[in-house]
Amino acid sequence: MGMIILDNRKDNKPFDSYDQEILMTLGEQAVIGIRNLQLYEEQQKIILGSIKSLVTLFDTRVPCAYTHSPYFSRLVCAIGREMHLDEKRIQSLKFASLLHDAGKVDIPIEILTKSSELTEKELSIIRGHPVRGVKILRHLEAIRPAIPIILHHHEKFNGTGYPSRLKKGQIPLGARIMAVADAFEAMVYGRPYRERVGISDALKEIKHKSGTQFDPNAVDAFLRAIKKFDLRKYLQSG
Repeated sequence: MGMIILDNRKDNKPFDSYDQEILMTLGEQAVIGIRNLQLYEEQQKIILGSIKSLVTLFDTRVPCAYTHSPYFSRLVCAIGREMHLDEKRIQSLKFASLLHDAGKVDIPIEILTKSSELTEKELSIIRGHPVRGVKILRHLEAIRPAIPIILHHHEKFNGTGYPSRLKKGQIPLGARIMAVADAFEAMVYGRPYRERVGISDALKEIKHKSGTQFDPNAVDAFLRAIKKFDLRKYLQSG
C-alpha cells in the first residue's frame, strides 16, 4: 500500500477536478509501474530457481573435482562490478558462471577423472564442451545474453584458446572475466590431472599470464575483487 501526499498548489488555490484527474492518472501509472517491477522480480526469481535446478542436475553428472565452489559465481560478478558493468550484464555473468560447464555432462567419466596426461582425442572431447553446452542451453530465452560468455570462456587473450581462437577484443568481455576466475579456481582447488597450488602461487601465475592468456584489465579487476573475499573460507568451500 502506498500514498501520494500533497500539500498546496503554488497559487494556494484549492485543487480542482482537473488537478484531481491528473493525480489519479499519475497514481494509476505508479501502481502499474510498481506492479511491473514486482512481476519482473518474481520472474527473475523463477529464472534463477530454474537455472539452479539445472546446475544441480549437471553437478550430479560431473565429478566434484570439476564443479566450482559456492564462491565462484560471486567472484565472477565481483570482477564484473570492478569493471563497472551494469546490473544487466552482471546478471548475464551470473547465469554464465552457473552454466558455463553444462557441456561436460556427456563427457565420459573416465576422461573427466583421468589423472594422467590426456590423449589428443580426449583433449578434443574436453575442448568441445563449450559448443556442446551452448547446444544444450540455446533454447533458453532468459539466458540468451549469457550464451557468448559460455561459448568463449576458454578463449585466450593471445588467440591460442578454444573453440574459435579469438583474441583480445574479439572475445566477449564476460568470457574474458570468467577465464580469469575459472583458472584461479582450477589452480587453488586442483583437478584430477593437476595438483592444487596455494593462493599466492595462483595469483602470481595469473599476473604472469596477464596479456597472454588473460585480458590485463580483467586481471586487474580480479586482483581488486579477490582482496574483498575471505580466502580462508573460500578455500574451505571447495
